[in-house]
Amino acid sequence: MQGFGKILILAGIILIVFGLLFIFSHKLPFGKFPGGIVIKKGNFTFYFPMGLNIAISIIITIILYIISRH
Repeated sequence: MQGFGKILILAGIILIVFGLLFIFSHKLPFGKFPGGIVIKKGNFTFYFPMGLNIAISIIITIILYIISRH
C-alpha cells in the first residue's frame, strides 16, 4: 500500500506542475525549443512542442525509475 501512496503523491505533483504550466504558458518560451511542430492555416495556428515532450518524458521516466528502486 505504501508504493501506491508514493505513486499517488507523484501523480499529484505532476498534475500541479502541468496545471501551473497551463496557467503561466503565455510567459514560457515554448516556441523556442527545437523539434516543435507548427501548422498555420488561415487564422488557425497549432503548435505541438515535440522536443519538449520528449525531454519531459525522459525526466519523468528517470524520476519514476528512482522512486521504484526504493
